[in-house]
Amino acid sequence: MDKSEILKRAKEYIEAEKDQRFSNEIKELIEKEDYAELEDRFYQTLEFGTGGLRGIMGGGTNRMNTLEINMATQGLANYVLKAFPEKAKDGTLSAVIAYDSRLNSDVFAEATALIFAANGIKAYLFSSLRPTPELSYAIRQLKAQTGVVVTASHNPRMYNGYKAYWDDGAQVIEPHDKGIIEEVNKVSEIKSMTRVEAIASGKLVIIDKEIDDKFWDMCKAQLFRPELIKEKAKDVRIVYTPLHGTGAMHVEKVLGDLGLNIITVPEQREPDGNFPTVEKPNPEEKPALTLAVELAKKEKADGVMATDPDSDRFGTAFPDKDGNFVLLSGNQMGALLIDYILRSRKELGKMPANPAIIRSIVTSPFGDYICKKYGVKMIECLTGFKWIAAVEANFEKDNSASYVFGLEESYGYKVETEVMDKDGVSAAAMCAEMILYWRSQGKSLLEHLDDLYKEFGYFEDRAISQNFPGASGSETMKAMMSSMRANPPKTLGGEKVVKVRDCMADPNLPKSNVLQFYLESGTIVSARPSGTEPKIKFYINSMIPAGDGSDAWFADAKVKAGKLCDGITSDIQKIIDEASK
Repeated sequence: MDKSEILKRAKEYIEAEKDQRFSNEIKELIEKEDYAELEDRFYQTLEFGTGGLRGIMGGGTNRMNTLEINMATQGLANYVLKAFPEKAKDGTLSAVIAYDSRLNSDVFAEATALIFAANGIKAYLFSSLRPTPELSYAIRQLKAQTGVVVTASHNPRMYNGYKAYWDDGAQVIEPHDKGIIEEVNKVSEIKSMTRVEAIASGKLVIIDKEIDDKFWDMCKAQLFRPELIKEKAKDVRIVYTPLHGTGAMHVEKVLGDLGLNIITVPEQREPDGNFPTVEKPNPEEKPALTLAVELAKKEKADGVMATDPDSDRFGTAFPDKDGNFVLLSGNQMGALLIDYILRSRKELGKMPANPAIIRSIVTSPFGDYICKKYGVKMIECLTGFKWIAAVEANFEKDNSASYVFGLEESYGYKVETEVMDKDGVSAAAMCAEMILYWRSQGKSLLEHLDDLYKEFGYFEDRAISQNFPGASGSETMKAMMSSMRANPPKTLGGEKVVKVRDCMADPNLPKSNVLQFYLESGTIVSARPSGTEPKIKFYINSMIPAGDGSDAWFADAKVKAGKLCDGITSDIQKIIDEASK
């Protein structure tokens, strides 16, 4: 892109951006003649994708800022007005807006609410930050037609995002996603009004306690053994961290009402979009739990729980026999929850007819084996809880199955039907009950996890991410995926690739840019460019088939899985290095 085109786009942006903080950034870059930075900010327009927006905050068309939020909301409002013509005509359209602790989240959320209001759509705006699962819950409770949560989930501090939801409380999917994108792309005028005008007209309504109380009750209502909790809760000490996000008021309330001893990490309790104690507020990553683990050791706690900034992801760590805390992967906690929920339903006579669990295609098949034991179907879908919610919605439409649980490897779990997205708050409550249950059986969660391995086979999972930022990065990732499609690897980690699954051509799934390589042992390796960040992710779901269940078999299986994962990791790195040349 030449300098004249960069300057043209920059000046157009300055004229359109009403938020001086962002437009001033571009003015300063022009004065400094920093064309490299200007090109990065203007070589493309931040795309409103199938889930909304996500990007680095700042001035420019390739950044998250007030102008991008306004354009997205006007497009969404235009689509909603067309999708619900009768409600548009009688003035009963509504939307719910929530936001997390990230920088500018409150500003972006209010801008969103005021644009909805100016378009005649009543905007229910939370009075302060709230988690993503509560936004989904509120849409259903208030019978709204759409909703937005301003969050970048677990991304680094410089990011923010905008997720759009439909009237079922789930993130938008086909055909609405494409329809919204079309409307966003042709926005020529943005309507708005002041906060005072919106409240006076009744088009802006501030909400909090009336939804909070119901949400907390719903989370507690999912539990199976209230008497066990009442009897044993005080025996368990949990260290919890919200990682400077939305989780404290919800997790402390729900677990506190259950009678558990909850110790929140003081340095990470208060919301702070700068995330001063962590590089990434992501409970998947061990460094994010450092303070929580240190406090847990000091307090001799029975476990660590963590939620990400918008409290839809849930991470854990538990002490082994030597007192060292082990961070469980999303797949491991998923398997434990599958086992506990199915075990509890069977023991208590609460298994519905035709039960089914839903997982993403990059989630370990560990849970599939547990489901088979209980006669429960495991159904695959694309990555992202919007797809899990879509499969669940089909259950409701055609009565083909009864939803029991949904999960994905990236620390996402949904134990309820009242929320149509992953929920770290209800997952924390269910996990707490599970800890009490296995303690009543004389076991820790780590010990029971080992029992599951011995019964179903040993599963080890790894994830490899490679960033490809900038204009050239996107092209590099496209070329890498094209190369693997045309010439898939014949072996990985020394094992033959016996099957290749291309999710762009799988008739059982919506088209998605994902490749999966199935190995002889049952191990699955997946390649998937991220939809929200400039990176490609590889998932290794290794499997060592079940043996005699002895300690000797278990020890040998761990060694074999480690070597296999090491070999696969080495081969994937070669693919990345070749593409990066």
